[in-house]
Amino acid sequence: MFETKQAHLQFLVFSLFLLYWHQIPIGAQVVGQEIEFDYRNGNEKGPEHWGELKKEWAACKYGKLQSPIDLSDDRATKVIPSLEDLQMSYKPCNSTMKNEGHYIAMEWEGDAGSVKINGTDYFLKQCHWHTPSEHSINGIRYDLELHMLHQSPDPNNKAVVALLFKIGSPNPLLSKMHKGLESMIFTKETQLELTDPSEIKWSSLKFYRYIGSLTTPPCTEGVIWTVNKMVNTVSKEQLELLKQAVYDYAKMNARPSQPFNDRDIMLYSPLLRHPVLQN
Repeated sequence: MFETKQAHLQFLVFSLFLLYWHQIPIGAQVVGQEIEFDYRNGNEKGPEHWGELKKEWAACKYGKLQSPIDLSDDRATKVIPSLEDLQMSYKPCNSTMKNEGHYIAMEWEGDAGSVKINGTDYFLKQCHWHTPSEHSINGIRYDLELHMLHQSPDPNNKAVVALLFKIGSPNPLLSKMHKGLESMIFTKETQLELTDPSEIKWSSLKFYRYIGSLTTPPCTEGVIWTVNKMVNTVSKEQLELLKQAVYDYAKMNARPSQPFNDRDIMLYSPLLRHPVLQN
């Protein structure tokens, strides 16, 4: 009889332990987990040391076309009064939200459409968020930056469309994703319903274009960057939710600004035209 009660007690304690463990937010980094890189300045795995951590990441230290950079009209080497070079053609597609530890990402599982740049189609693969913004405009870094990662049929060719945000009205897309974002605090992956990338609205007639790199290791160069000049809005609550979900070392997951190195920056600034958006 005593052994039966003891067994029941042990089972109860074990069950409570599992329940407690399940409720621990993964945003608080699991003790002992291996971290490949982080964003803490002065840390041995911080941004200034990324290029030393793996030989495959050498571009992070020695590359001459690194991102992000500071953007401004004064730095633009050419002003182009046309948006024919930015044709967006997106469509609803199933997606998965993932907690990558260093940022929250949304990955499309099929054909979510593409953006045409210089006559080449780059297909949307993923989007993710950095806080504060990685790119700055006229020396100002904003509260949040969204990256839409595209890839051509040649996987070596990548293009990123970036939008900047400041605290203000809630962002409509993040509002629709609210439950999914909340779940990221407790799980690493969740399936989303059909998500329409065209809901990520451009709010400006102007954007910058330059050649840079991925902003996380391996910092691959040759990436075509398109950065919307107009700053959108995100609520403080939405911003905090994105911060809560990631690991502690990535609450502020923006790479420092990189050397400009006399690169060409194109400023697309039409007077009466909008980006060509097709559904």
